[in-house]
Amino acid sequence: MTDWRDVLPAVRGKLLRDERLGPFTWFRVGGAAEVLFLPADHEDLRDFLQALPASVPVTVLGVGSNVIIRDGGVVGVVIRLAGRAFAAVEADPATHRVVAGSAALDATVARAAAKAGIAGLEFYAGIPGTIGGALTMNAGCYGSETKDVLVSAWGYDRSGIRRELALQDFGYTYRHSEAPGDIIWVEATYQGRPDDPEVVQARIAEITARRETTQPIREKTGGSTFKNPPGHSSWKLVDEAGWRGKPYGGAMFSTLHSNFMINTGEATAADLEGLGEAVRADVKAKTGVDLHWEIKRIGRPA
Repeated sequence: MTDWRDVLPAVRGKLLRDERLGPFTWFRVGGAAEVLFLPADHEDLRDFLQALPASVPVTVLGVGSNVIIRDGGVVGVVIRLAGRAFAAVEADPATHRVVAGSAALDATVARAAAKAGIAGLEFYAGIPGTIGGALTMNAGCYGSETKDVLVSAWGYDRSGIRRELALQDFGYTYRHSEAPGDIIWVEATYQGRPDDPEVVQARIAEITARRETTQPIREKTGGSTFKNPPGHSSWKLVDEAGWRGKPYGGAMFSTLHSNFMINTGEATAADLEGLGEAVRADVKAKTGVDLHWEIKRIGRPA
Protein backbone atom coordinates (compact mmCIF):
# COMPACT_ATOMS: atom_id res chain seq x y z
CA MET A 1 0.00 0.00 0.00
CA THR A 2 1.30 3.45 -0.90
CA ASP A 3 2.12 5.69 2.04
CA TRP A 4 0.14 8.95 1.67
CA ARG A 5 3.36 10.75 2.49
CA ASP A 6 4.92 9.45 -0.72
CA VAL A 7 2.38 11.30 -2.87
CA LEU A 8 2.24 14.70 -1.20
CA PRO A 9 1.60 17.78 -3.35
CA ALA A 10 4.61 19.60 -4.73
CA VAL A 11 5.51 22.70 -2.72
CA ARG A 12 7.99 25.57 -2.80
CA GLY A 13 8.38 25.51 0.96
CA LYS A 14 9.62 22.60 3.07
CA LEU A 15 8.05 19.19 3.73
CA LEU A 16 9.72 17.30 6.58
CA ARG A 17 8.83 13.73 7.56
CA ASP A 18 8.84 12.50 11.17
CA GLU A 19 9.95 15.91 12.40
CA ARG A 20 10.06 16.27 16.19
CA LEU A 21 7.89 19.16 17.33
CA GLY A 22 9.28 19.72 20.82
CA PRO A 23 11.88 22.24 19.61
CA PHE A 24 9.07 24.33 18.09
CA THR A 25 7.26 24.71 21.43
CA TRP A 26 8.02 26.69 24.57
CA PHE A 27 7.68 23.59 26.77
CA ARG A 28 10.27 21.81 24.59
CA VAL A 29 8.40 18.49 24.80
CA GLY A 30 6.42 16.30 22.47
CA GLY A 31 6.58 13.75 19.70
CA ALA A 32 6.95 14.09 15.96
CA ALA A 33 4.68 15.20 13.16
CA GLU A 34 4.14 12.60 10.47
CA VAL A 35 4.73 15.52 8.11
CA LEU A 36 5.68 19.11 8.94
CA PHE A 37 4.92 21.66 6.21
CA LEU A 38 6.56 25.08 6.21
CA PRO A 39 4.90 26.97 3.33
CA ALA A 40 6.91 29.51 1.38
CA ASP A 41 4.05 32.01 1.13
CA HIS A 42 0.26 32.38 0.98
CA GLU A 43 -0.05 30.80 -2.46
CA ASP A 44 2.08 27.83 -1.46
CA LEU A 45 -0.22 27.23 1.52
CA ARG A 46 -3.35 27.55 -0.62
CA ASP A 47 -2.13 25.24 -3.36
CA PHE A 48 -1.02 22.60 -0.86
CA LEU A 49 -4.39 22.58 0.91
CA GLN A 50 -6.26 22.35 -2.38
CA ALA A 51 -4.18 19.36 -3.50
CA LEU A 52 -3.91 17.50 -0.17
CA PRO A 53 -6.40 14.62 0.08
CA ALA A 54 -9.30 15.51 2.38
CA SER A 55 -8.65 12.35 4.42
CA VAL A 56 -5.32 13.69 5.71
CA PRO A 57 -5.69 15.53 9.05
CA VAL A 58 -4.21 19.02 9.27
CA THR A 59 -3.02 20.72 12.47
CA VAL A 60 -1.72 24.28 12.69
CA LEU A 61 1.20 25.15 14.97
CA GLY A 62 2.17 28.72 15.69
CA VAL A 63 5.07 29.80 17.85
CA GLY A 64 4.21 26.98 20.28
CA SER A 65 3.72 29.20 23.31
CA ASN A 66 0.35 27.82 24.36
CA VAL A 67 0.41 24.15 23.45
CA ILE A 68 1.44 20.73 24.71
CA ILE A 69 2.39 18.30 21.95
CA ARG A 70 1.72 14.83 23.30
CA ASP A 71 4.58 12.33 23.34
CA GLY A 72 3.12 10.10 20.62
CA GLY A 73 3.25 12.88 18.06
CA VAL A 74 0.67 14.25 15.64
CA VAL A 75 -1.07 12.31 12.89
CA GLY A 76 -1.22 13.86 9.43
CA VAL A 77 0.27 17.19 8.43
CA VAL A 78 1.32 19.88 10.86
CA ILE A 79 1.50 23.30 9.21
CA ARG A 80 3.72 25.94 10.72
CA LEU A 81 3.56 29.47 9.34
CA ALA A 82 6.76 31.47 9.73
CA GLY A 83 8.94 33.96 7.95
CA ARG A 84 8.35 37.30 6.29
CA ALA A 85 5.50 36.06 4.09
CA PHE A 86 3.35 35.35 7.15
CA ALA A 87 4.76 37.73 9.75
CA ALA A 88 4.66 41.16 8.08
CA VAL A 89 3.15 44.04 10.07
CA GLU A 90 1.96 47.34 8.59
CA ALA A 91 0.75 50.16 10.84
CA ASP A 92 -0.94 53.14 9.15
CA PRO A 93 -0.80 56.33 11.25
CA ALA A 94 -3.36 58.00 8.97
CA THR A 95 -6.16 55.47 9.52
CA HIS A 96 -4.87 54.06 12.84
CA ARG A 97 -5.19 50.59 11.37
CA VAL A 98 -2.74 47.72 11.74
CA VAL A 99 -2.52 44.79 9.32
CA ALA A 100 -0.58 41.83 10.70
CA GLY A 101 0.37 38.42 9.39
CA SER A 102 -0.77 35.49 11.48
CA ALA A 103 2.81 34.47 12.30
CA ALA A 104 3.68 37.91 13.67
CA LEU A 105 4.39 37.89 17.39
CA ASP A 106 1.72 39.68 19.39
CA ALA A 107 4.38 41.82 21.06
CA THR A 108 5.82 42.81 17.67
CA VAL A 109 2.38 44.03 16.59
CA ALA A 110 2.00 46.05 19.78
CA ARG A 111 5.37 47.74 19.23
CA ALA A 112 4.67 48.48 15.56
CA ALA A 113 1.38 50.11 16.49
CA ALA A 114 3.03 52.17 19.21
CA LYS A 115 5.75 53.41 16.87
CA ALA A 116 3.02 54.64 14.49
CA GLY A 117 1.16 56.42 17.29
CA ILE A 118 -1.64 53.85 17.40
CA ALA A 119 -3.07 52.97 20.79
CA GLY A 120 -5.30 50.07 21.82
CA LEU A 121 -3.04 47.13 21.05
CA GLU A 122 -0.63 47.59 23.95
CA PHE A 123 -2.02 44.53 25.75
CA TYR A 124 -0.55 42.32 23.03
CA ALA A 125 2.86 43.08 24.54
CA GLY A 126 1.85 40.87 27.46
CA ILE A 127 0.85 37.84 25.38
CA PRO A 128 3.52 35.27 24.42
CA GLY A 129 2.07 34.13 21.12
CA THR A 130 1.27 35.00 17.53
CA ILE A 131 -1.65 36.72 15.84
CA GLY A 132 -3.00 33.41 14.54
CA GLY A 133 -3.35 32.09 18.06
CA ALA A 134 -4.79 35.38 19.29
CA LEU A 135 -7.52 35.18 16.65
CA THR A 136 -8.33 31.59 17.51
CA MET A 137 -8.81 32.12 21.25
CA ASN A 138 -9.65 35.81 21.65
CA ALA A 139 -6.35 36.28 23.44
CA GLY A 140 -6.16 39.06 25.97
CA CYS A 141 -4.69 40.31 29.22
CA TYR A 142 -4.78 43.27 31.59
CA GLY A 143 -8.40 44.06 30.81
CA SER A 144 -8.27 43.99 26.99
CA GLU A 145 -9.01 41.28 24.45
CA THR A 146 -8.60 40.68 20.74
CA LYS A 147 -12.29 41.38 20.18
CA ASP A 148 -11.78 44.96 21.36
CA VAL A 149 -9.58 45.89 18.39
CA LEU A 150 -10.14 43.34 15.63
CA VAL A 151 -11.82 44.47 12.40
CA SER A 152 -11.50 41.34 10.27
CA ALA A 153 -9.23 38.45 9.37
CA TRP A 154 -8.77 36.09 6.47
CA GLY A 155 -7.29 32.69 5.87
CA TYR A 156 -7.75 29.42 4.01
CA ASP A 157 -10.07 26.62 5.02
CA ARG A 158 -9.11 22.94 4.80
CA SER A 159 -10.00 22.93 1.09
CA GLY A 160 -7.76 25.90 0.34
CA ILE A 161 -10.67 28.29 -0.17
CA ARG A 162 -10.10 31.84 1.02
CA ARG A 163 -12.40 32.80 3.90
CA GLU A 164 -12.73 36.29 5.37
CA LEU A 165 -14.55 36.97 8.62
CA ALA A 166 -15.57 40.27 10.17
CA LEU A 167 -15.36 40.73 13.92
CA GLN A 168 -19.00 39.80 14.49
CA ASP A 169 -18.49 36.50 12.64
CA PHE A 170 -16.07 35.27 15.30
CA GLY A 171 -18.68 35.07 18.06
CA TYR A 172 -16.01 35.86 20.61
CA THR A 173 -16.45 35.11 24.30
CA TYR A 174 -13.82 34.71 27.02
CA ARG A 175 -10.88 32.85 25.42
CA HIS A 176 -13.19 31.32 22.83
CA SER A 177 -14.22 31.81 19.22
CA GLU A 178 -17.09 30.39 17.19
CA ALA A 179 -15.15 30.79 13.94
CA PRO A 180 -14.79 27.60 11.85
CA GLY A 181 -11.97 25.56 13.31
CA ASP A 182 -10.49 24.54 9.98
CA ILE A 183 -9.49 28.06 8.93
CA ILE A 184 -5.76 28.65 8.84
CA TRP A 185 -5.44 32.36 9.53
CA VAL A 186 -3.15 34.34 7.26
CA GLU A 187 -3.76 38.00 8.10
CA ALA A 188 -5.72 40.22 10.49
CA THR A 189 -6.74 43.88 10.44
CA TYR A 190 -7.04 45.90 13.64
CA GLN A 191 -8.45 49.33 14.42
CA GLY A 192 -6.66 51.40 17.04
CA ARG A 193 -6.92 55.03 18.05
CA PRO A 194 -4.47 57.94 17.80
CA ASP A 195 -2.09 58.67 20.66
CA ASP A 196 1.40 59.98 21.26
CA PRO A 197 3.93 57.28 20.31
CA GLU A 198 5.98 57.86 23.46
CA VAL A 199 2.90 57.50 25.65
CA VAL A 200 1.91 54.23 23.97
CA GLN A 201 5.47 52.92 24.19
CA ALA A 202 5.55 53.78 27.89
CA ARG A 203 2.43 51.69 28.46
CA ILE A 204 4.04 48.80 26.61
CA ALA A 205 7.16 49.13 28.75
CA GLU A 206 4.99 48.98 31.86
CA ILE A 207 3.22 45.84 30.65
CA THR A 208 6.53 44.20 29.72
CA ALA A 209 8.07 45.02 33.10
CA ARG A 210 5.01 43.70 34.92
CA ARG A 211 5.15 40.46 32.97
CA GLU A 212 8.84 39.99 33.68
CA THR A 213 8.35 40.37 37.43
CA THR A 214 5.19 38.27 37.79
CA GLN A 215 5.56 35.46 35.24
CA PRO A 216 8.26 32.78 34.75
CA ILE A 217 9.14 33.95 31.25
CA ARG A 218 12.72 32.61 31.47
CA GLU A 219 11.45 29.07 32.08
CA LYS A 220 10.15 26.43 29.69
CA THR A 221 6.51 27.33 30.13
CA GLY A 222 3.33 27.77 28.13
CA GLY A 223 1.60 30.80 29.53
CA SER A 224 -1.63 30.59 31.50
CA THR A 225 -2.55 26.94 32.03
CA PHE A 226 -6.20 27.37 32.96
CA LYS A 227 -8.90 29.88 32.08
CA ASN A 228 -10.20 31.92 35.00
CA PRO A 229 -13.55 30.44 36.14
CA PRO A 230 -16.33 32.99 36.70
CA GLY A 231 -15.70 34.74 40.01
CA HIS A 232 -12.33 33.07 40.59
CA SER A 233 -8.65 33.40 39.72
CA SER A 234 -7.09 30.15 38.54
CA TRP A 235 -3.73 30.92 40.12
CA LYS A 236 -5.37 31.31 43.52
CA LEU A 237 -7.28 28.04 43.22
CA VAL A 238 -4.09 26.20 42.24
CA ASP A 239 -2.16 27.87 45.05
CA GLU A 240 -4.75 27.20 47.75
CA ALA A 241 -4.96 23.55 46.68
CA GLY A 242 -1.25 23.25 47.50
CA TRP A 243 0.18 22.84 44.02
CA ARG A 244 2.49 25.86 43.80
CA GLY A 245 6.01 24.48 43.38
CA LYS A 246 4.94 20.86 43.94
CA PRO A 247 6.82 18.51 41.56
CA TYR A 248 4.97 16.09 39.32
CA GLY A 249 7.54 14.14 37.35
CA GLY A 250 9.53 16.82 35.56
CA ALA A 251 6.72 19.35 35.75
CA MET A 252 5.37 21.75 38.35
CA PHE A 253 3.41 24.95 38.74
CA SER A 254 5.74 27.92 39.05
CA THR A 255 6.51 29.38 42.46
CA LEU A 256 6.38 32.80 40.80
CA HIS A 257 2.92 32.41 39.26
CA SER A 258 0.84 29.36 40.12
CA ASN A 259 -1.17 29.33 36.89
CA PHE A 260 2.01 28.84 34.89
CA MET A 261 3.16 25.26 34.46
CA ILE A 262 6.86 24.74 33.79
CA ASN A 263 9.12 22.01 32.50
CA THR A 264 11.78 21.83 35.20
CA GLY A 265 14.23 20.16 32.86
CA GLU A 266 13.26 16.64 31.83
CA ALA A 267 9.47 16.69 31.73
CA THR A 268 7.48 14.70 29.22
CA ALA A 269 4.25 15.88 27.72
CA ALA A 270 2.57 13.23 29.87
CA ASP A 271 4.06 14.87 32.98
CA LEU A 272 2.68 18.26 32.01
CA GLU A 273 -0.77 17.06 31.04
CA GLY A 274 -0.89 14.70 34.01
CA LEU A 275 -0.07 17.55 36.37
CA GLY A 276 -2.79 19.69 34.88
CA GLU A 277 -5.38 16.94 35.20
CA ALA A 278 -4.31 16.16 38.78
CA VAL A 279 -4.74 19.80 39.73
CA ARG A 280 -8.11 20.03 38.00
CA ALA A 281 -9.35 16.99 39.93
CA ASP A 282 -7.97 18.26 43.24
CA VAL A 283 -9.42 21.75 42.86
CA LYS A 284 -12.79 20.28 41.90
CA ALA A 285 -12.78 18.00 44.94
CA LYS A 286 -11.78 20.76 47.35
CA THR A 287 -13.81 23.69 46.01
CA GLY A 288 -16.38 22.37 43.55
CA VAL A 289 -14.93 24.69 40.89
CA ASP A 290 -14.13 23.37 37.42
CA LEU A 291 -10.83 24.49 35.91
CA HIS A 292 -10.73 24.44 32.12
CA TRP A 293 -7.54 24.24 30.10
CA GLU A 294 -6.37 27.35 28.31
CA ILE A 295 -3.34 25.52 26.94
CA LYS A 296 -4.10 23.34 23.92
CA ARG A 297 -3.12 19.67 24.03
CA ILE A 298 -2.72 18.01 20.65
CA GLY A 299 -1.51 14.69 19.32
CA ARG A 300 -1.42 11.14 20.63
CA PRO A 301 -0.15 9.85 23.98
CA ALA A 302 3.00 7.74 23.74
